[in-house]
Amino acid sequence: MSEIKSLFATRLYRASLSEFKPEIDQDELEASCYSIAEDDEAGQDWCEENGYPGYTSYASLTDLNWRFPIFQELKDALDQHVAAFVEQLDFDLGDKEIVLEDLWINILPPGGTHSSHIHPHSVISGTTYVAMPEGAAALKLEDPRLAMMMAAPPRKKDVREDLKTFFYAKPKVGDVLLWESWLRHEVGLNMADEEERVSVSFNYKWD
Repeated sequence: MSEIKSLFATRLYRASLSEFKPEIDQDELEASCYSIAEDDEAGQDWCEENGYPGYTSYASLTDLNWRFPIFQELKDALDQHVAAFVEQLDFDLGDKEIVLEDLWINILPPGGTHSSHIHPHSVISGTTYVAMPEGAAALKLEDPRLAMMMAAPPRKKDVREDLKTFFYAKPKVGDVLLWESWLRHEVGLNMADEEERVSVSFNYKWD
């Protein structure tokens, strides 16, 4: 009898931020993101100089948990989500730990995108979603084997989820998504009429 196995799994973790930290106020978190963006002149300048749509604190303020209490609360919750994901990945960490490396804000205006990329110096990357207006783009994840499929035919339109070339994760406010940092991902066009897509992204390293 024939047997077919699914090998070399690519894991995507999805949960509610409140699962480990129900007291985090999403409205306060959103207000804090906008307040920081308004005051972060270095971040604004970097975005303008580099043609980055909207605002990101990635090049200016990645240590938000040391600066603002609500981001320390956020880190405490994320630490637990990442620990749960790492356990499922069966990593042998030895005498090291998976710890937060950086944490930053993203505010994507209507018409803005974030092009395909990876996070090569980290182990776990992810995002928690603070504002997701109607029409805000999903997170697009790419099969890491795509570049090696030179002669493969396209998949059927009704292809099984685990065989898709691209996967679109449509998060809602309060969701946490985690993936291994080598997984290529992007954010497509924000098609919301007027509202901005707000998220907080982060990297965890083996240290």
